[in-house]
Amino acid sequence: MHELGIVFHIADSVENIARENGVSKVLSVTLEIGEVSTVIGDYLIDCWNWNAKKSEILNGCELIIETVKAVTHCDDCGQQYETVAHGKICPYCGSDHTWLLVGNEVSIKEICVEDAEAEGRGEDTKDAEAKGRDEDTEEVTVEATREAAEEITAD
Repeated sequence: MHELGIVFHIADSVENIARENGVSKVLSVTLEIGEVSTVIGDYLIDCWNWNAKKSEILNGCELIIETVKAVTHCDDCGQQYETVAHGKICPYCGSDHTWLLVGNEVSIKEICVEDAEAEGRGEDTKDAEAKGRDEDTEEVTVEATREAAEEITAD
């Protein structure tokens, strides 16, 4: 089960990104996982939930998985098609000169964090609602750096 190793790597990356941005609590992490990546989403979530409990920054953090459809490109006719439905042979021209365009990746898409500034302002719920916020703390989405996403994909 390689999902545990992936979880360790993602958790380390997210914790580092959080620290670099002065974040003390991550609420959710959204991953993009290619449908032919061989990563099993349910296993990944189980491993994530087990591992997140061991981290102050990630405790209670939800892992959200978005599946990226696999698409293959045919060099002979230039067409693109759904990989899972047709495999390696191009359904348009019958060629096997094809390659996977997308669908094998595992990357961090988004990290949602608690906004420490809202807490520090000491706003009560009524003040926060008046300013268009639902709670004392806001959720702020921090886009993961491309470098971190590429690092995960490379492993």
